[in-house]
Amino acid sequence: MNENNGVRFLLIPLNNFNMLPFGGFLDKLRFSADEADHSQQRYCSWKVVSHSKGLVISSSGIPIRVDLDFSDVKPANFDYVVFFGSRTATESQQQAAYYRSFVRNVVANGIPIVSIDNACFTLAELGLLNRHQIVVHWRHHSEFKATYPKVIVRDEQLYHFDKKLISCTGGSATIDLAVAILQKHVGQAKAEKGLADMLVDENRSMQHRLKSSEQGIHRNRHMDRAISLMQENLEQTMTVEQVAALIGISRRQLDRLFHQKLRISASHYWQELRLQHVYWRLKHSSHDLAQLADEVGVRDISYLCKIFKKRFGITPGQCRRNPIA
Repeated sequence: MNENNGVRFLLIPLNNFNMLPFGGFLDKLRFSADEADHSQQRYCSWKVVSHSKGLVISSSGIPIRVDLDFSDVKPANFDYVVFFGSRTATESQQQAAYYRSFVRNVVANGIPIVSIDNACFTLAELGLLNRHQIVVHWRHHSEFKATYPKVIVRDEQLYHFDKKLISCTGGSATIDLAVAILQKHVGQAKAEKGLADMLVDENRSMQHRLKSSEQGIHRNRHMDRAISLMQENLEQTMTVEQVAALIGISRRQLDRLFHQKLRISASHYWQELRLQHVYWRLKHSSHDLAQLADEVGVRDISYLCKIFKKRFGITPGQCRRNPIA
């Protein structure tokens, strides 16, 4: 750790980055940076950089001004380089070319790289993630696995450390990640400083299972756990029977829970998740239907078209051509 300004972070928000993970990570650094709350960069410091100077627009339309580009910074002067991905995977992939030379320099200097949210798509496009283990936001699990089969995706984790590659699912989990990184350099007390000010109850471990997911309204731990597994396995790497076994109940018990809460079977719910995934991907990507079918474990494209039209009343092609409502 640098003695003058502590552990040093270089933050790189991609165009159309999500504000929550960026703000959460940065504010956690700010609270841990000094003894009081003066935002003095003593125990940790940070700079924000982009491939070009000027405004970087967030996904909410709010811009931040970046006064440094890659010619102004040397990777060797930092302890971590943190990438904050775009709102969609496609946007993150398309920006990879801007960072190729810089990332090569970062790797050559042995600086740990942190991938936040969809930045995993950027780094995967650069070939940086092959044979590494990472975490991906649950909404993009199937898409990422299908596109980058050489990368190992770990399920049900908020963040993950794999040597000099650190990944985080995004959202408020960046606060937990920031604490985990800071603990290694400034100790637990300074790392957790300010959590109360941020109205955060406690620091969550990397294995934390979300209690506040949109499915949490069912208030049944078995059902919520099953839905979490379904979200992360849209490509059908496991059966409903296997899901039930993983949560310690029978298939019949799991179906009974789904019928009680939603009046549908577990398999019907899983199919709905897959169809919603295809619908979202049709609206937010240019990948062909064959890849989307693969992402949800459907080998027969004609069958996918049939069940898609039955569910939404339009074909996948019509869905893609129609503007987003």
